Amino acid sequence: MNDNATAWFGWFRADILVEYQSLFWHGALITVGMTLACVLMGCMLGLLLALARLAQARHAPWRGLCRYVLRWPSTAYVSFFRGTPLFVQIMLMHFAVMPVFIHPQDGLLVSGELARQLKQDYGALLSGVVALTLNSGAYISEVFRAGIQSISRGQRQAALSLGMTPAQSMRYIVLPQAFRRMLPPLGNNMIALLKDTSLVSAIGLAEMAYAARTVAGAYSRYWEPYLAIALAYWLMTFLLTLGLRRLERHLARADA
Repeated sequence: MNDNATAWFGWFRADILVEYQSLFWHGALITVGMTLACVLMGCMLGLLLALARLAQARHAPWRGLCRYVLRWPSTAYVSFFRGTPLFVQIMLMHFAVMPVFIHPQDGLLVSGELARQLKQDYGALLSGVVALTLNSGAYISEVFRAGIQSISRGQRQAALSLGMTPAQSMRYIVLPQAFRRMLPPLGNNMIALLKDTSLVSAIGLAEMAYAARTVAGAYSRYWEPYLAIALAYWLMTFLLTLGLRRLERHLARADA
């Protein structure tokens, strides 16, 4: 250890953070990149799930198709991912589900040397992204479903009377109006997802929580690494909150 270590307040050793700054920066990039990827894919998945749960038809056989193929499976999906801990989902994805699809010997999607390389270099990242996306999609689907149902049915009927198809009325009439109402809860889900990325460190992904645990293990000091990532998470969520508020004000001015 450096004998001339910089000390703050007589106990905070900043030199530890300086020594491992590259690890913290790499962890921050992993955290931000994973959050962006999971938010985008989670929104797409959530929208599909919401539309599936709202699917309706008047006549057979489409009525049965909507109930048994769309509404019931999507409801079961949302119930499972909202009713089980995210940590357990990450463990299941990494140790049980992903080896079925990516395995050097008998992977359903990827096998052989490519599967071995993917598992070694990107296994934790792939498992984390898939688990967080599936989990966030379940929560975001409820936001989309509530937002869509908040729009008056008369607006959809008016769009149909003007010659629009149901898909066109949903795209051009319902979703733009619903998005303004969904933005605050979507922002809350994004912030929660950003913080939930720390759970992926449990399977070895080198994000910020993993970096803090590495530093704590090397020096047996916990204030410096964990306080550093706490401030980093707070700064990220603060900037994300500011961005969402600006977007809300912009949409409010557009409506005025």
